Amino acid sequence: MAYSEYLADRVRNHFTDREDVEEKKMMGGLVFMVDDKMCIGVKTDKESGGDRLMVRLDKNSPEDYLARKGCHPMDMTGKKMAGFYYIFPEGYEEDSDLAYWVKQALEFNPLATRSKSRKKK
Repeated sequence: MAYSEYLADRVRNHFTDREDVEEKKMMGGLVFMVDDKMCIGVKTDKESGGDRLMVRLDKNSPEDYLARKGCHPMDMTGKKMAGFYYIFPEGYEEDSDLAYWVKQALEFNPLATRSKSRKKK
């Protein structure tokens, strides 16, 4: 799994007061699950070798997010994934920018659905 421990620690620091966060190695990186749902993750970009965030946000407001520096639609095998975004370093280098993305992901999390395999019984 390729991801930056430094970036993972920066994200991890935003979850210190929560008990509903679980870290999972998946999708080639580290994902922070909140209430059993993917919230935000860290991953190394294979092409550039640089770090990036993976963030799950409201798919109905992409223009709000895409207008921010470093934000791009998440593209897996040539297909954009609605509600998932990559944030490149220029979009999270400043602590205030990273805090923005974590806050947005946490605000959306209660509205997100669990994957079929992770739904609680």
